[in-house]
Amino acid sequence: QVQLVESGGGLVQPGGSLRLSCVVSGSIFSMHAMGWYRQAPGKQREVVAAVTSGGSTNYRDSVKGRFSISRDNNKNTVYLQMNSLKPEDTAVYYCNALPPFSTAGYVEVWGQGTLVTVSS
Repeated sequence: QVQLVESGGGLVQPGGSLRLSCVVSGSIFSMHAMGWYRQAPGKQREVVAAVTSGGSTNYRDSVKGRFSISRDNNKNTVYLQMNSLKPEDTAVYYCNALPPFSTAGYVEVWGQGTLVTVSS
């Protein structure tokens, strides 16, 4: 069973920075494209950044130039460096594969997420 454990969230002022981490177990991590998703209150979950198994990256327009995704296949870990944070970045952040990991019964598997709050 895949497990995803996110960490690194917190309260930060506008313009500040945070680095999120996500450790993945129970899967051949290096074979999967990985992404960071976020879900703000009352909104649908969205992908904000992605990194392929080969290290190519892609970003949602609203975070381009501010967020940077990376991975360490030796540590089964994916990171999200977030700079110049804005109040609209406030959300619970999750990592997962692209598409998300799922059980044999096709139920998506998610971690607990990590809350990022950007506020003065």
